[in-house]
Amino acid sequence: MTDPVIAQKAPFGVDVEEGKSYWWCSCGLSAEQPFCDGSHKGTGLEPMKYSAENSATIYFCGCKNTKGSPLCDGTHSKL
Repeated sequence: MTDPVIAQKAPFGVDVEEGKSYWWCSCGLSAEQPFCDGSHKGTGLEPMKYSAENSATIYFCGCKNTKGSPLCDGTHSKL
């Protein structure tokens, strides 16, 4: 598998906590979107770690095609 599966054509808004780490699903197969549940095994794609510097609402990419991984950059609007 070289291309990720589009989980949804919109970002996932998530309230993150300062100092915590989150593992963003880059393959699109996880049932725990936008986070990794291990479904990527054997795909050649790996999850990406996001470390929250502040407590805030963060918009993780749902289409898995962002150039600003793991955050949404609006690419979904062109798919």
